[in-house]
Parts: sequence; structure tokens; C-alpha cells
Amino acid sequence: MKLSTFGRKFTADAGITSLMDDLGNAMASGDDMIMMGGGNPGHIPEIQKRVQQILADMSQSESDVRRLVGIYDPPQGEKQFIASLAELLSREYGWDLKPGNIALTNGSQAAFFMLFNMFGGDYGEGQRKHILLPLAPEYIGYADAGIEPGLFHAVQPDISFTDAHEFKYRVDFDAVEVTGETGAICVSRPTNPTGNVVTDEEMARLEQMARQHDVPLIVDGAYGTPFPSLLFVDAKPTWNDQIILCLSLSKLGLPAARIGIVIAAEPVIKALSGINAIMNLATGSFGAMLAEPLVRSGEILSLSRDVVCPFYKRKMELAVSAFREAMGEDSCRWYVHKPEGAMFLWLWFPDLPITSLELYQRLKARGVLVVSGHYFFPGLPENDDWRHRHECLRVTYSQDDERVAQGLRIIADEVKAVWAEADREV
Repeated sequence: MKLSTFGRKFTADAGITSLMDDLGNAMASGDDMIMMGGGNPGHIPEIQKRVQQILADMSQSESDVRRLVGIYDPPQGEKQFIASLAELLSREYGWDLKPGNIALTNGSQAAFFMLFNMFGGDYGEGQRKHILLPLAPEYIGYADAGIEPGLFHAVQPDISFTDAHEFKYRVDFDAVEVTGETGAICVSRPTNPTGNVVTDEEMARLEQMARQHDVPLIVDGAYGTPFPSLLFVDAKPTWNDQIILCLSLSKLGLPAARIGIVIAAEPVIKALSGINAIMNLATGSFGAMLAEPLVRSGEILSLSRDVVCPFYKRKMELAVSAFREAMGEDSCRWYVHKPEGAMFLWLWFPDLPITSLELYQRLKARGVLVVSGHYFFPGLPENDDWRHRHECLRVTYSQDDERVAQGLRIIADEVKAVWAEADREV
């Protein structure tokens, strides 16, 4: 089978493909694998009960069922959900939002594919623009989303140590450069994979840089504010016409509904809707209709704040405690990125004798699925010698607490075994 350049690119090995294959195959096989790789959210009883209630109500309404399965939505997305969301966010945060400022996509991944290729790539007449990632590491799903090669330019972070075994990435503004070849700036908040939350001050500086150079600041809020609010530090929700804010219903507990939300200036939404029509004809109605009662009542904000956030914060604290106990204070060097949000621990093992990919393979053989950290540095030169990118793992703590603790103990045991083997060879 002969494929075009596009076909070869999007059928080649990719980090996100490997991650989802691992996740799907392990779940389907029924193997006793400890699932700490993918970002599948935990099952929160209060959320599931509320969803069941809404589904039951919808199933009793002939008009709702017709809208749910029998009518195409416009390319912009389900109108009632969009209107309710514009009203809620304007009321709560003082944002001057109209329905024309919001579009829905079939999941956030689709939104980023469209946005990155709208603002990055070939502009004609020999001009190409990139998407600037001011804080690496970044989300694995960005890496292969560009139609054009070399779409991303990333910046290594400043690293500060916040505890004996804890560190934090910060934006190195001395190294961040917005040029005429920058099509957009993009940052996730909280960051997948690290749980880092870009501070309000950092956000303000990035917005200022974007405004100065007349490029959009794309903010990936799939885990953030105003919902699902997987935030363990203070972070102010921000939107204006310079910002393209991308939200999701997945981490609220609806990953299968595949609803991405893009909030932006009206010209951006109009362009996105046009691409949506070509790629998808229409977005799915199911997730939007399911969430609309929560948005209309404002319940989506209170559930995020009072149910979802505490659920993950407790899991985070248990996971950190379990890993600290498993590693001990006097073993090899190890650090956890300060967990400020999302549902991941980002583990760093300085001077690890093997690569993180090899460590991933050894852990997989022991029945623990994690993700090698080297996938999370899109936009950094492949030939750079920054060893740090091969010394990290991403693990999720969203699943059963005992299984997570067991997996973390196996990770600690395997890292210690790697060091013991290296010492014997010396």
C-alpha cells in the first residue's frame, strides 16, 4: 500500500498511539496489569449518579431523544449547551462571552489538531510559522499533531527544588522568544504530564508577549479552571480576545463523550467551525446534551470544586506518601515534581543508568504500565544532549488506591534494582 506524505506521517509510530494502544490492549485483554499509564479519569460515585439521573430524564423525553440521536448539530456545536455555557461563564467571571465565542469539537485532541494547523505551518510565499511551547515538558498528544514537520518550538524550563525530594518547573522567560515565525503560543494548565500549574504571573507575562506580537495564547485547560478544576493550588481563570481557552468534559468524568470546548474571539470560532464541518460534518450531541443541565444550573462549577477536586487531591496525597515510603530517604537520587494539579506524578531519577524507555519496558514486564518521559518533549531538538528528558516517568494515580500504591512500590523496587545492577558492573 502506497501512502501520501500525510498518510505516512499519521500512520507512523507516535507516542500518543503507543499510549492508547497500551491502555486499550491491557483493558481489553483482562490481564492483571496495574494501569498507571493513560489519563483515564477515576470513577467518582457522585458524578456517575448525577449522570445516570440526567440520562434517565432524557430517555423519558421524546424531544430530547430526537435531538440526541436524530438531528445534526451545526458545525459550531450543540446550541443550547453553548448558550448556557456563555451565560454561566459571563455571569461567574465577568467575561464578555456570546455564543459566537464558543465552539465544540469531538474531543480536545481534535481541537488542538485544528488549532495548531490553523496557526502553524505553511503561510505561503516561503513563510512558515511554529507553535511556541514556553514550558517543556508538555502533553504527549501535541507531538504529532502537526501536518507540517517541525511545527513546535519548545523551551527548556528553569528547575527549582522545593523540598528534599521535590522540584518544580518554571518558565524561563530569558529563553522564551516570540518572533515573526511564531504563529501561536500554547501552554497547558495544569500541565500534563507534570501536574505543574503555570502561575497567574507567568500567565500574565505570556499573554503580554502574545498581545505584543499579535499571536494567540492557546491555554489547554483540560484539567484546569473553571472546570473540572483538578487544581491543588490557587489559579485564576482567565479569558479575553487574546486567549484561546480549551476545556474538556473528559476529566469531569465523561471521557467517552468526546467533547472539547474552545472559547475564543469570534473570527477564530468561525474558522474552527468551518474546519469542523469539513472534517466531521457535525460534532456529537451526546456529551453536550448530557452536560447542559449541569452548565445551566451552575452545578458543573460546584461539582468540580466540591467533589472532583477533593477526590483527586486525596488520591495525590496517598500516592506521594506511598512513593516516598517505597523509595526511602537514603536510596538513589529521586524527585517528584510538585503535584499542583491534574492526575499525574512526574518522577525524576537523575543520572539513571538506563533510559526512561528501558525502565518503562522493565516495568511493563512486571505488570505496571507507565509512560516514558521522553515522549513529553515535543519541539526540543532531537539531537540535544539534555539527559533530563530520558530520566523521567509519568504515572497516573486516578485508579484504585491500593493498586496505585502497589504499582509505585514496584516502580521504586525496579529503580533500586537498576542502580544495584549498575553498581555491580562497576
